[in-house]
Amino acid sequence: MTSSPIELHDVDVPAFLKVLDECKGNVYLVTREGDNLNLKSKLCQLVGLTKLIEGGKIADAFVICSDPEDESKLFRFNLFGEKGTAHQ
Repeated sequence: MTSSPIELHDVDVPAFLKVLDECKGNVYLVTREGDNLNLKSKLCQLVGLTKLIEGGKIADAFVICSDPEDESKLFRFNLFGEKGTAHQ
């Protein structure tokens, strides 16, 4: 894992999963409790996101990417939402 953690708050889960599908490298969800799940795995997505979802939103977690382009993509998504990844 080579990137800096991106802290997520109140992320739209369906839009987040769509962005994850576009990522090239591994993307890890790290919780404050120390869980570390590879979100490129659909099983880990189910397990990890089920623990974190509150009212359809991700409560509080970090994402670490193995690919710098994925880090940039997820940073923009976290900052601007789904529309931030389309046009400038």
